[in-house]
Amino acid sequence: QVQLVESGGGLVQAGGSLRLSCAASGSISSINGMGWYRQAPGKQRELVATVTSGGITNYASSVKGRFTISRDNAKTTMHLEMNSLKPEDTAVYFCNAAVRTMLGLINSWGQGTQVTVSS
Repeated sequence: QVQLVESGGGLVQAGGSLRLSCAASGSISSINGMGWYRQAPGKQRELVATVTSGGITNYASSVKGRFTISRDNAKTTMHLEMNSLKPEDTAVYFCNAAVRTMLGLINSWGQGTQVTVSS
C-alpha cells in the first residue's frame, strides 16, 4: 500500500508565499513521475507542475515563473514553492505519483491540502 501525505497549505495574502510538501510512504520500490494538481470550487482538477525521476520539470503556463517544483535526493518527497500568489491560485492542491510496487505501477493521490489566497 502506498500513501501520499501533503502538508503546508494555508491562508496567505496575495503576493505572499507558501511551500507545499508531499511525502510518499509504504511498499515503494521506486517512484517515477510526481506532480501537483489543483482543483478550485466548481472547476476541474488541473495540472500545476510535474517532475520526473530525472528532475525534468513541467509547469502550467499560469504558474510558470512563480512556482517551483522539486524532489529530494531520496526522491520520495516532493515540494512546491509558490511565490507571488494570486487569488486565482486558491484551490485544493493534490500530490500525485506514479509509484512502482511489487504489484506493479500504481497511480497514487494524496488527500489534498487547501491553499487560500486573499485579495
